[in-house]
Amino acid sequence: MASQDARLLFVAGATGATGRNVVKQALARDVPLIAHVRPKSAQTEPARDWPRKATVELADAGALAREMQGCTTVLQLIGTMRKRFSTGDTYETSDIGTTRQLVEAAKTAGVDHLVLLSSMGAGKPVGTYLKAKAEAERLVRESGIPWTIVRPPAFEGEYHHPPALLGVLAKLRPFRGLRPIHLDQLAAVLLRVAEKRAPLGAVLEGDSLWEAVAAAGR
Repeated sequence: MASQDARLLFVAGATGATGRNVVKQALARDVPLIAHVRPKSAQTEPARDWPRKATVELADAGALAREMQGCTTVLQLIGTMRKRFSTGDTYETSDIGTTRQLVEAAKTAGVDHLVLLSSMGAGKPVGTYLKAKAEAERLVRESGIPWTIVRPPAFEGEYHHPPALLGVLAKLRPFRGLRPIHLDQLAAVLLRVAEKRAPLGAVLEGDSLWEAVAAAGR
């Protein structure tokens, strides 16, 4: 079992928008991490300059578990959007399948904390996207490894531009939990949860997520 005193993070989805921000903040603060990248992405920006990378396909279970050896925490930040379906991505492969692969490797490697990036609404899923997020959550909850789930609302930052109406609605008390979260804020929360190994067995959504944003100094 991994030690709580010295955390080593394995960041899956490191080349995505959220992952890049997590890695950037971690490197700026010298937080030990291994960034997972697929072989085809290893020499792209910014991955090629990252000091520690696990260049492996998630489908290679043995190699993935070996890359995780010594890690305390797995951050599962992989997901897809419908607009990527034309490239072969699906919710089954990108959201559910990768979570299953990471959970199995984490069990083998002795990881003691799983941090899953999910989505607001996954607790009462409607539609294929949220149902996929709910299934990924189930895999994490039933893994036997202590976990934390983060369910953000819409993102803003980089290429994410939430509808202006959402910002207006979020000013109303009943809808304040819908306020878009900036990628910097989300990354700070994920990093703090991983470093602190807390809160365990918790879902950060709505008010609890914004409290975590404040605790992370964002």
